[in-house]
Amino acid sequence: MIAKRNISVEVNGALRQAEVEPRLTLADFLRHTLDLTGTHVGCEHGVCGACTVLVDGRSARSCLTFAVQVDGRAVTTIEGLGPGAGGLGVLQEAFQRHHALQCGFCTPGMLTTLTELLNDNPDPTEDEVREVITGNLCRCTGYAGIVAAALDAARRLREGEA
Repeated sequence: MIAKRNISVEVNGALRQAEVEPRLTLADFLRHTLDLTGTHVGCEHGVCGACTVLVDGRSARSCLTFAVQVDGRAVTTIEGLGPGAGGLGVLQEAFQRHHALQCGFCTPGMLTTLTELLNDNPDPTEDEVREVITGNLCRCTGYAGIVAAALDAARRLREGEA
């Protein structure tokens, strides 16, 4: 029998507490314990980027992170990126406007990854956007819409259109 541990995590601004096995991944904790199914699990090896979330504002592969590792920390998932009440954030609106998603499987990881970029660098170049998303695989879009959306969102945020 594996001894469970109590963890306390701020998820999308709300304190969440649970008893978990040490081997439970953050992805499974979010999806199955907290019922936040927006975080997708693709490769389960940290390669595809679909499971990317923000831990204390930094990108993290939730399939490679254990839930116990985020005890006492803040986690932001795709559900926590919008302004609340089902609204869309600037980056999400740009994704919609530039047709930056098709099947949507990679979209949560793309959005969290790009959120970190825009928080760190409010005026990225196209090359910087492309570099940042190299760790996120998309089989549908060809990335052009994703890059355009990120650059548009960066411009709108800089100009105070948020």
